[in-house]
Amino acid sequence: DMNHFEIIETRVAQVRATLATLELDAFIVPHDDEHLGEYIPAYAERLDWITGFNGSAGLAIILAQRAALFVDGRYTVQARMQAPAELFEFLHLNEDPHVQWLAEQLPSGARVGFDPRLHSLAWYQSAKPILAERGIALVRVDENPIDLHWSDRPAPTKTPVILYSEELAGQSSQAKREMLASDLRKRGLDAVLLTQAEPINWLLNLRGRDVGRLPVVLGFAVLYANTSMDFFVDTDKIDCIAFTRHVGQDVSVYPIDKLGDVLQRIGEDQQKVLADPNTANAWTQLTMEEAGAILVAGQDPTMLPKACKNAVELAGMQRAHLRDGVAVTRFLAWLDRLIASGDYQDMDEGTLADRLEAFRREQDHYVEPSFDTISALGPNAAMCHYRHTNGVPRAFGQDSIYLVDSGAQYLDGTTDITRTVKVGEVTDEHKAMFTRVLQGHIALDQARFPRGTAGIQLDVLARMPLWQAGYNYDHGTGHGVGHFLSVHEGPQRIAPKGSLVALQPGMVLSNEPGYYREDAFGIRCENLVVVTELEQIGELPMLGFERLTYVPFDTRLIDRSLLSQAEFRWINDYHAEVYHRLSPLLEGEDLAWLEQATRLI
Repeated sequence: DMNHFEIIETRVAQVRATLATLELDAFIVPHDDEHLGEYIPAYAERLDWITGFNGSAGLAIILAQRAALFVDGRYTVQARMQAPAELFEFLHLNEDPHVQWLAEQLPSGARVGFDPRLHSLAWYQSAKPILAERGIALVRVDENPIDLHWSDRPAPTKTPVILYSEELAGQSSQAKREMLASDLRKRGLDAVLLTQAEPINWLLNLRGRDVGRLPVVLGFAVLYANTSMDFFVDTDKIDCIAFTRHVGQDVSVYPIDKLGDVLQRIGEDQQKVLADPNTANAWTQLTMEEAGAILVAGQDPTMLPKACKNAVELAGMQRAHLRDGVAVTRFLAWLDRLIASGDYQDMDEGTLADRLEAFRREQDHYVEPSFDTISALGPNAAMCHYRHTNGVPRAFGQDSIYLVDSGAQYLDGTTDITRTVKVGEVTDEHKAMFTRVLQGHIALDQARFPRGTAGIQLDVLARMPLWQAGYNYDHGTGHGVGHFLSVHEGPQRIAPKGSLVALQPGMVLSNEPGYYREDAFGIRCENLVVVTELEQIGELPMLGFERLTYVPFDTRLIDRSLLSQAEFRWINDYHAEVYHRLSPLLEGEDLAWLEQATRLI
């Protein structure tokens, strides 16, 4: 039986042999599938196959004699644990740009292979000149060398598509397509290429189970200015009669392997096609362009309408969050009873995460987690994207605080919540830091802002209490959240850099400041909020946030000497509302726990 190192060594050797026959000096392996989305299905985990590294972000380059693995700061430790150091040198994804690195490794006349389905057009357009300047050619491969050797490659799922009803979506697919098509006509465009799962699922009112954590069916689509649409999907997943009845006329379904032919035809008709070079793969756009299409670069036009939830979607989000609040509150009550009993010898981060999911499974319309639960005790919480599944889960009972960041996909909405709770003896320092994080959370929650304000302008509110004391956190403050779609949704964001898109009514965002001290502890306080129009009091109409998440914060971690009167009032008002909403849905010990957890402070 070969060990891990020998397996990876054999695979690298097989790929090198293929590169030699193709006369390639290097091959690039990104962590992506054809849709370039955040989550990828098992059959696309090529980076894991060739390196052994299974983090969510990274890239490998296989050269004739050497190989390199590029990962970001979240994964430096994990990469060294998983990928054999005898085979790979480790580099930083952001600080060592991989194309620049390649240009420096190879001589003039070298040929670098890449799979154009797994890289964006923007990547190709920026990489090509950097390599060309050194006399290095960037060569498209028709068949990925990894796929040739991956004998036990998982098959794509065949789960039938979910026809997502208008009762849940709030708008027919026909109405959505007409809105986008009329926009195409105004801009003098013939079509738009859609390659990412969430926009296509939103537009056709579909969902699916093709990728863990993301309830979508994978496919490609072209929407034309006359409102007709071509949809490319594994046709085994679709009952054509029910599908047509669901989406309305004008949607033609093709097997995925017909995509090239249709893109070719669009090119031959010299159509003007809108495509997003940052999110659509190079192959789709080059196929059209080389056949004669005129590509117009622009953001995917579904992004804003998808982000601005309609009244039906928001009502679904509120219902989903109420059920989720019951599940998380029952978990926190159970956790306190566990500590009081002293009977937690067999408990660890993994068993805690499983228990939380068990409470969620009892709720109506529960489908699956919306991301891998971050269940982090003590020093593990200092890693913002910690996963207990990557090593040995830490045993319960030796730490002061526990951070749990989790979420769920329900048929009527997506949730994401973080609570940091006392599970042992806490210090004044723990309390002071928790309080500052909560103060930042409160400040952002209370923000009022005029139309046209972007998240980048509000980010400082959540950091100010930490900044004043000389601290900060190294992640964004808020990401967009989809409606029974991706838990990470653009274009809206609250962060110190990045999106300049104005926040608009109906957008759902997270409010999650934090604080992390390496090898010691981590704190994060997260609710989801929706942008809403406020009652006008002064000269200008203002927007603000309405909360979706109602679960107690741990008042045992608050340092009251740091709070203002307004902050005391916010905490008490929030807890009164939590009690008001959740008490009718809880009973017995759980209700008794809620009563004391929401007591006035």
